[in-house]
Amino acid sequence: MGERILDVKNLKINFHTYAGDVKAIRDVSFHLDKGETLAIVGESGSGKSVTTKSLMGLLANNAEVVGGEILYHGDDLLKKSEKDMQGIRGKDIAMIFQDPMTSLDPTMKIGQQIAEPLMIHKHVEKKKAWTQALEIMKLVGIANAEERINDYPHQFSGGQRQRIVIAIALVCYPEILIADEPTTALDVTIQAQILDLMKELQQKIETSIIFITHDLGVVAGMADRVAVMYAGQIIEYGTVDEIFYNPKHPYTWGLLNSMPTLSSTKLEAIPGTPPDLLDPPKGDPFAARNPYAMKIDAEKKPPFFKVSDTHYAATWLLHPDAPKITPPDEIVRRQAIWQKMQAKANK
Repeated sequence: MGERILDVKNLKINFHTYAGDVKAIRDVSFHLDKGETLAIVGESGSGKSVTTKSLMGLLANNAEVVGGEILYHGDDLLKKSEKDMQGIRGKDIAMIFQDPMTSLDPTMKIGQQIAEPLMIHKHVEKKKAWTQALEIMKLVGIANAEERINDYPHQFSGGQRQRIVIAIALVCYPEILIADEPTTALDVTIQAQILDLMKELQQKIETSIIFITHDLGVVAGMADRVAVMYAGQIIEYGTVDEIFYNPKHPYTWGLLNSMPTLSSTKLEAIPGTPPDLLDPPKGDPFAARNPYAMKIDAEKKPPFFKVSDTHYAATWLLHPDAPKITPPDEIVRRQAIWQKMQAKANK
């Protein structure tokens, strides 16, 4: 176990709307260790982005944190003033947003946008900041950086703009980098390049990454641990191998079953829709969409059941008295691989 740098405990966030309070984040807890990558996965609307924006102090005006703590080296970020957060945001904790075109100022040269955090947070004088901006442009793979440092965002391709956004986020060498679906708008080849770049830079500057995505496919080679979110809650978490090869929650099964594989070309959609968080269900929030749901799922929220020291899942199927069920074929196939992995590890 590495050095614990971030600890989110029992986070609860509501959004005030004309229809009532939306309970967007409901008792979310996780931690981040130095140098590791934690992936937070789930469908759109599951609460991934809201959770990470709370770490940056970037919640919408109608949002209210109604409970919990966000401890960064033991200090609760929720108790910081906006002025304090401005000193942390971009310097100690930085964020790569989904759409690079809307993240960049179209009226400012790229060099100026990369150099600006250095001048604000590190008090680097302008000429030196531009020199460092040029260095990080080269580091993130912008070709002909000496000429391109004076170009504007519209003069770059989508993949190059995303590299620039990464450069801005990393220029102050933050301790934590939050990547909010950084490859969503990119084609598959560019996606792979950006993910490889992030892993390479992580090793060079020893930053920790929280990687937000709805696509489990990009997580396999990127993350150390995975937290699966549904309806504003984390419902399963474990190492990347545990989540991919020994998943225990039916929702995680559904996510994995919806991925294309070499063994099957048929994609299985998860039926139904997520619950209305204006009035969340009192039981398991996935119960209405869960083909393996039992009576208790509609009546009582499941606790986290321990699968291993690193793997927990909130599903009544793990209760000792629950009936034994057979997961989908794809999950059975993955679990067979897991058993072989465990047998090899125990030799």
